[in-house]
Amino acid sequence: MVKTCALGRPRHLVKPVSATRVAGRYLTHQRGLPGLPVPPLQQTCERYITALEPIVEADELTHTRRVIQEFQKAGGVGEQLQRGLEKRAGETENWLSQWWVQVAYLDYRMPVVVHSSPGLVLPRMDFRDKDGQIRFASKLIAGVLYFKTMIDNETLPVEYLGGKPLCMNQYYEVLSSCRIPGLKRDSVVNHAKSSQPPKHITVVHNFQFFQLDVYNRDGTPLTADQLCVQLEKICRASQETNTEPVGILTTQHRDVWGKSYLNLIKDKTNKESVSAIQRSIFTLCLDGPTPGAAGELYRSCAAVQMLHGGGTQSYSGNRWFDKTLQFIVGEDGTCGANYEHAPAEGPPIVALIDHVVEYTRKPETAKSPAGSLPVPRRLLFNITPEIKQDIEEAKLSMNTLAQDLDMRVKVFGHFGKNVPKAHKMSPDAFIQIALQLAYYRKYRRCCATYESASLRMFRLGRTDTIRSASNASASFVKTFDDPSKQNLEKLDLMEKAVKAHRSYTNMAISGQAIDRHLLGLKLQAAEEKLSVPAIFRDPAYAKALHYHLSTSQVPSKTDCVMCFGPVVPDGYGFCYNPMEDHINFAVSSFNSCKETDAGDLAGAVEEALLDLKRLLEQTPRSKL
Repeated sequence: MVKTCALGRPRHLVKPVSATRVAGRYLTHQRGLPGLPVPPLQQTCERYITALEPIVEADELTHTRRVIQEFQKAGGVGEQLQRGLEKRAGETENWLSQWWVQVAYLDYRMPVVVHSSPGLVLPRMDFRDKDGQIRFASKLIAGVLYFKTMIDNETLPVEYLGGKPLCMNQYYEVLSSCRIPGLKRDSVVNHAKSSQPPKHITVVHNFQFFQLDVYNRDGTPLTADQLCVQLEKICRASQETNTEPVGILTTQHRDVWGKSYLNLIKDKTNKESVSAIQRSIFTLCLDGPTPGAAGELYRSCAAVQMLHGGGTQSYSGNRWFDKTLQFIVGEDGTCGANYEHAPAEGPPIVALIDHVVEYTRKPETAKSPAGSLPVPRRLLFNITPEIKQDIEEAKLSMNTLAQDLDMRVKVFGHFGKNVPKAHKMSPDAFIQIALQLAYYRKYRRCCATYESASLRMFRLGRTDTIRSASNASASFVKTFDDPSKQNLEKLDLMEKAVKAHRSYTNMAISGQAIDRHLLGLKLQAAEEKLSVPAIFRDPAYAKALHYHLSTSQVPSKTDCVMCFGPVVPDGYGFCYNPMEDHINFAVSSFNSCKETDAGDLAGAVEEALLDLKRLLEQTPRSKL
C-alpha cells in the first residue's frame, strides 16, 4: 500500500550562513570554482567505442572504429575541432553551458509538457477540503519566500559533493524566471536580476490567473495568515469555471505556441497579463480534487497531475507550463510541482522543495499586522476568435498527449538504500543494474541508457551522461538467468557491473565522460562552418543517442518522487528516489508504442531488485 501522508520526522530547516545580507559572496564562490575541462580527444574516442560495444552489432562496430580512426588521426578534423573547443574553454566561463541550454532545451520544439518538464509528487498532505488547501498553500508560499530571502541575501549555504564545493548558480535561476516561446527558438528571461525584481506570484484557480503581491510596503513578506486571507479572496473571485483556459496554449508544440503567442500579445491587456505571469516569482496552481486517485493508484494519478494536469477535463489548463517553477496543490491533499527544465536540474529544485515542505510543518510564529490588504489583481485576457481557435487546437493536442502517456509510480517497500549499503555497494549503481536486468529480461538485448550526472563541481556546470549499459552490466544480465552458472560467478559479475557504474559516475562528475565532449566537437564544427564530420553521421552515433532508457536519480529528504516522459517514442522514462528502507520510482512510456509498457517494466524492476538482494544474501562474499 502507498503511504498517504507521513513525511517522516521534521528535520531542521536550511540555516542561512548569516542573518544579514552577504553582498558579493555568490560571485566570490563562483570565481573559486574550476572551469569545465575539455577531455583529451583520444580518451573520448576510446571510451566512445567501449560505450558502443554492448549496444551495437559487431559489423557496425567495425565500421565505427574505422570512422573514429579517421576522425582522430594526426592533423585531422578531430584535432582541429579539439583545438577550437580548448580555445573556447579558455575564453568562456563554461564552454558547454550556453550551448547545452540552447541545444537541449531552447531549440527543442516538442511541447515542454511530458517531453521536457519533470513533475514532482510529494506525499499526500493531511487535508481534504478547500480550507485545508488554502492553509497549506499559504504556508508553502511563506516557505518559498523564506528560501528566496537566502538567495537574495546570498546567505544560502554552499553545497558539497565528496568534499568539493558545488556551483550554486541554478538556485539563482529558478525564481522570477520564465521561458518565452519563439518561432524557431525559445529564450529564458530572469526578472530576479532586473532593476525592479518582482514582488508578486501568480495564482491559478479554475483556469483564471491572479497577481498576488506577497510583500508588504515595508518590504517584509506576508505572513501565512495574510496569505490565507488573500488566497480566500482569489478562490471567491474565481468560482466560475466557464473561463477560456488560456494556460493550455503553453502545452503546444513550441513553433505553434510561438505563433499563437505573438497573436495573443498583440492585444495590450493580454500582453500585460502575460508579462505579469512571466515576471512573477513562481506560480501556484490551486486544483480541485483528483477523481479516481485512491490506494495503490494514488501516486500514479498524482504524477499525471504534476506532469501534465490530466488533460482538459482535469487541470492541464490550470497551468502556465513556461513558468520555471509551478507548485500544485489539490483540494484533496495532492501536492507537488512542475518545473520548466531550461534553467535548472532536479536537485536544486528538490532542495528548495525539501526546505518548503519542512517549513509547512513548522508552527506559525509571525503575527499578522493589522490593516486590510489590497485585493489580488485578476489577470484579464481578451479572447478573439483566432485565439479561441488556438485554444481549441491546444486542447485537442494536449488530450492526445495525455491519453498517450502511461505513468506508473511504485513504492518498492521491501528495502531501500540500506541493503546495497550493507553490502558496500552504491545504491545508485545497484538500482541501475537492476534496471538493466529488468530491461534485458523483457527485450533480450541491452540498450543505450542515459543517467544524468551533475557537473556542478565546475562553474555553471549542468549535466553529462552516465552510460549505465556497460560491457560489465551486459555480461552480468546475460549470465544472471543462466541455470548453468554458479551464484559465485553471478555475484562476481554483479560486483564488476556495480564497480563499472561507479567508475563511470566518477568519470562523469569530474568532467571526463564522452557525451558532452562529442556534442561540443559537433557544435564546434558548425561554429567553424565545416560539414558534419562522418563520426556524427555514422548510424552508431544515432543508436548511441536513442535512449530507450532515460533515467535519473533525484534523492530527497522528503518521501517524494520525480517523474518525466520518455525521450524517444519507443522508450521509457525512469526516475527514482532511494530512501533508507524503501525506493520510490516512476516509470513512463507511450501507449502508442506497442513494444513498451510502463506497468510491465515497473514490475520487472521490482522483481530484479528482489533477485539481486537474494543473490547477495544466498552467496558467500567473494574476495573483492
